[in-house]
Amino acid sequence: MNIFKKTYWLIYPFLIVIFMLLFDQIYKTDSLIPKALVCGFIAFILSPRKKIIKTQAGVVKQITWIFLKKPILLNS
Repeated sequence: MNIFKKTYWLIYPFLIVIFMLLFDQIYKTDSLIPKALVCGFIAFILSPRKKIIKTQAGVVKQITWIFLKKPILLNS
């Protein structure tokens, strides 16, 4: 989990590259803009979210992701 806490922001660009490669194999298109828009939208939906939550202990950053059951708390 410590690796995910430090590198969660890399998931979004990684997902865009993966979806661009998959999209290129499925649909043979040369136009980059529609392909990038579709892949960016799918990557945005599947990427982790960062929320700032106020608790009694102070302000805490929370990372939620569709593939994780429990949120990850970051100390700030």
